Amino acid sequence: MPDSAVYDFTLPPALEAHEPPEERPGALGRSRDSVRLLVGRRGDGAVTHHRFGELPDLLLPGDLLVVNTSATLPAAVPLDRLTIHFSTPLPDSPGVWLVELRRRTGKATLPYGGGVPGEWIPMPGGATLTLIARQTGRLWRARLDREVVPYLRGHGVPIRYGYVRGEFPTSAYQTAFAWDRRDGSAEMPSAGRPFTPELVTRLVSRGVTIAPLSLHTGVASPEAHEPPYAERFDVPAPTAALVDHVRGRGGRVIAVGTTVVRALETAAGDDGRLRPSRGWTEHVVTPEKGVRIVDGLLTGLHEPRSSHLMMLTAIAGPDLLGKVYGAAIEERYLWHEFGDLNLLLP
Repeated sequence: MPDSAVYDFTLPPALEAHEPPEERPGALGRSRDSVRLLVGRRGDGAVTHHRFGELPDLLLPGDLLVVNTSATLPAAVPLDRLTIHFSTPLPDSPGVWLVELRRRTGKATLPYGGGVPGEWIPMPGGATLTLIARQTGRLWRARLDREVVPYLRGHGVPIRYGYVRGEFPTSAYQTAFAWDRRDGSAEMPSAGRPFTPELVTRLVSRGVTIAPLSLHTGVASPEAHEPPYAERFDVPAPTAALVDHVRGRGGRVIAVGTTVVRALETAAGDDGRLRPSRGWTEHVVTPEKGVRIVDGLLTGLHEPRSSHLMMLTAIAGPDLLGKVYGAAIEERYLWHEFGDLNLLLP
């Protein structure tokens, strides 16, 4: 795969993961960590193939995994003809959320271009959503007449796109690290999904340390290849101290998910040290900006032309990333939130 194809490759529909691995045909006894793991190493450019359960053998004692503890909200509210996807609150407008209107087409949804400022949309449970103004071509500023997170927990379902063939409960969209349930993410921080308690135990026994932070993700519709917008994050003081300690003694900091990279790089100072930080981030990692904190990344396989591929290029370089994605397509790895994983190492 040449360098230019890192961003513009074609994803065959047959490589879309249609259900969680434990729900696939013939999956009796299969667990979350049974997905495949494609490893790319910067040093020698090697690309190797594994099962996710082999992760402890691929890491070194002293490595630090940083995980996102944000829980997944049931952020989709189905109506008769539309489904409303609640994305994230706005930092400058209390009570106002970004929402996406999607047209229902059978079991799937597609972007809906309708709506006018000031329009009232009746919602289940007697609630009313008021459209205020467009934020982007697909996202609206809107206000629900009650608290959003409790409302979603009573009336919402997980966001699901057309490539997912069945309806799965919110628990299928939670990771083993979903400790932060005060707020939550519109879509699952999916790099953490394959972890099981047993695998975490094996990692700790191997000498791998795990540190938490949170970044609450908004919607990332596959039809819209937009850069990230402002999302809430929190890098706590113990995590910042641990990251600096590991880096100070020459250890490796490996982010579990692109959300973790964004939070860490947002909290990094000009001196390259990590500071406790919380608030909102619009930080976009690009090859030109590079990364200061992260040595490696565990992530899913990302779609053509997505902004995430710029981040992966910054971490892996275009040559290695091209080899990784070429191998993923050739060996028929699966994409999306229930798909296979990619580990980029120094």
